[in-house]
Amino acid sequence: MTTTNILLLLFSLLIAGGLSYFQYFYKAKNKSKIGWFLAFLRFLSIFGILLLLINPILTKNTLETVKTPLPIVVDNSSSISFLNANEKALELYKKIESNSALQEKFEVQLYRFSDDFEPATTLDFKGVQTNIDAVSKNLKSIYKNTIYPTVLISDGNQTSGTDYVYSFDATNKVYPLAVGDTTTFLDFKINQLNVNKYAFHKNKFPVEAFLHYSGTKSITATFIISQGKTVYSQQSIAFSASKKTATVSLLLPADKIGLQLFKATISSKEKEKNQYNNTKNFAVEVLDQKTKIALVSAISHPDLGALKRAIESNVQRKVTIVKPNDIKSLQDYTILILYQPTAEFKTIFDTSKAAGINTFIITGNNTDFNFLNQQQDNLDFKMSAQKEEYLSVFDTQFNLFAVENIGFENFPPLQNAFGTVTTKGAISVLLSSKIRTIETNAPLLAFAENQRKRVAYLLGENSWKWRLQTHIDNQSFEKYDLFIDKIVQFLASNNSKKSLVVAHESFYNSGEAIEITAQYFNKNYEFDEKARLTIAVTNTKTKQTTNYDLLKGNNSYKVNLDGLESGSYSFSVKELNSRTTYSSRFEILDFDIEKQFINPDVEKLTQLASQTQGKIYFPDQINGLIKTLLENEDYKAIQKNSVTKTPLIDWIWLLILISILLATEWLVRKYNGLL
Repeated sequence: MTTTNILLLLFSLLIAGGLSYFQYFYKAKNKSKIGWFLAFLRFLSIFGILLLLINPILTKNTLETVKTPLPIVVDNSSSISFLNANEKALELYKKIESNSALQEKFEVQLYRFSDDFEPATTLDFKGVQTNIDAVSKNLKSIYKNTIYPTVLISDGNQTSGTDYVYSFDATNKVYPLAVGDTTTFLDFKINQLNVNKYAFHKNKFPVEAFLHYSGTKSITATFIISQGKTVYSQQSIAFSASKKTATVSLLLPADKIGLQLFKATISSKEKEKNQYNNTKNFAVEVLDQKTKIALVSAISHPDLGALKRAIESNVQRKVTIVKPNDIKSLQDYTILILYQPTAEFKTIFDTSKAAGINTFIITGNNTDFNFLNQQQDNLDFKMSAQKEEYLSVFDTQFNLFAVENIGFENFPPLQNAFGTVTTKGAISVLLSSKIRTIETNAPLLAFAENQRKRVAYLLGENSWKWRLQTHIDNQSFEKYDLFIDKIVQFLASNNSKKSLVVAHESFYNSGEAIEITAQYFNKNYEFDEKARLTIAVTNTKTKQTTNYDLLKGNNSYKVNLDGLESGSYSFSVKELNSRTTYSSRFEILDFDIEKQFINPDVEKLTQLASQTQGKIYFPDQINGLIKTLLENEDYKAIQKNSVTKTPLIDWIWLLILISILLATEWLVRKYNGLL
């Protein structure tokens, strides 16, 4: 309390005493005993009110003992029970947790982890993933700026997250308790399968398998890839004590359209303790999306080669450069690119309209704009014979399809005839034109869709310079080629805008996150934030159906279907207000990553202990671990002085006391007839 507050309190005592004396003695005619009592009540109430007005700060010092935290972190994943180590892990956990000496020295805190990290209330060893990296991140967050040891009860087999060996703080010792049988058994394992999720019909897709052998004798295993009863590949692979790994690379035919399930298996004549890790199922969705494109031009120009290379960067696109009079039939083509059309293109325009083929029209200095006005009704051209260079302006509101601004404003100008271009009907403009610094508000790259026929317009030649500029900026043509592929993809599909768009995979591995997202658009094709979306998921084998609500996120609705068993599922997403539906299916492959191990990863746990200057222990060394923790002089309890400052105005009981004093004074005066 400050000197000023002390002086104010003394002054308050004088004021309270003076007012009480003046009220009950100086003015009083009869100085009775009751007057002394009333004066005392008045003195206390006035002094209490003045105390509240002064509001002194009361300081309280408290000494408290702070123990070093000791997190006991237990692996709660199913791999512990698969290695028959769940009972031992539980026994170790209870022995450390119940040790009174440890409780006295440390603030023992219990956690469990699998795919997540949380306080350990119970242990069931049913986690579907093991993320030891999450342990380090959470401990760093909980115990900031604190020196503490960690006891990690685990088999060390991590199935998700980054490498945990170097993720723990090197200044805080980690003492791994390795659970599981460390005896080496003969075992074959498919460590990893690399395969693309999608393949194209009548192509071949690559499969890469990484195989591992645990054992000491020389042995030959058989590696098979099959689909049902059909064997696509079978080969013998020799292993020995010095050759424990093998890589198999092969090509499989994509001869059936749709989701195709395959099985990879490695086996031998020897008996294995764990045969679950001998097999891995994988799936490939075979798509039929070949697109044949005719690039029609009556002239030679660098744009033609640039367009062909950009489009064919997608292996599913095939571009043929032809002259207008050389095309005999349009049946083989999905898209027509009409480069600087003139009257020679009349037959192609007439035939494409009849066939309903989507077109990409590119204009330039050789274009006959009067002819072009006659052949289409999306844009009206009033052009002169003068040439002009047009820069591009990217429209961020364009929503016909997703496209990235790859730096269009910095691209070289396109050359076209000078004049005015007027849009007619519903035209979506991706790029508008600019002459030097003046924006014309006329389209440079635009799209139209009428009666399920789609047309794209690029109004200017020399787009080959755009591709070159992209390479200069990014040391790669990839961004420009992807931009052109987006245009081709738009033209390759006749699907009109959908109000309900659902995103999902065709297959998932068991234990993976299964998230389905959906977007619902109103009649103006704007995201509807008031939509009500539900999903019905049906197991095609058991016919059991479960319903879920999709929760609104950032510009999408989401549902998490984690926990579904392996098998085939059909589902239907419905918007309840409009009754719009979307139906599809997905497959959950039978694969439990936690059953891939036969031993604890002692090597990794040893590296972790060494990196943090700790030590690895085994279940029969638990007493040694406890002794090490108790004898370590680095972990001592400290006394911490806690200072608490409380303003007197926060003391509600003082206000209550003042109220009681004033009420008592009033009642006494009333009873004695002094009012």
